[in-house]
Amino acid sequence: MTSLSRRRFGLLALGAPLTLLMGGPAQANLIETLLARAHIPRHDGELWVLVDDKEATLTVYRGNAIVERFAPVSLGRAGARPERIRGGNVTPMGEFRVNRFNMQSDWHIFIGLDYPTPSHARMALESGLYTEQDYEDYFVYYRRHGHPPQQTVLGGAIGIHGLGRADPDVHANYHWTQGCVAVTNAQIERLNELIDIGTRVVIR
Repeated sequence: MTSLSRRRFGLLALGAPLTLLMGGPAQANLIETLLARAHIPRHDGELWVLVDDKEATLTVYRGNAIVERFAPVSLGRAGARPERIRGGNVTPMGEFRVNRFNMQSDWHIFIGLDYPTPSHARMALESGLYTEQDYEDYFVYYRRHGHPPQQTVLGGAIGIHGLGRADPDVHANYHWTQGCVAVTNAQIERLNELIDIGTRVVIR
């Protein structure tokens, strides 16, 4: 059995119970609508990143041209889904922007994303995860601090990082993170050279 098929088997096995708990596809419509066009570059010279759950790849594009591709990458132990709940080990799907770099991370380098986005907050309101007050508080916090709150029911601290001291063999065969996208230490160093604050990152 190949590494990729083992990864897919683990994703299916771990994700099946969550599928039953998510309440059906209606909750995913907003993010899925955004993802339908997210693969289209904003302009010919745009440098952007695509993380593909099904292929277990991270690809850096310049417009439609591939600059670099890393495989396999690891996602959350419960796979990638449009809606994420804190502690659920899910990688959130959607369209994000890089908003921070941590060069002293335990994961070698951590590249932070602006999760949860306003679209995730809206979906949480529609699904009942957020109350009206939670939704209002989300935007109050965002306006005050310049980044989304990280301590709500949707969780936070989502990004792309290296392995640090994690086991490379586990990384090569399984989805193992708590929701982030993991690449090797060498790959995160290369990605750090290519992208910057504001780079668009699509996870689908």
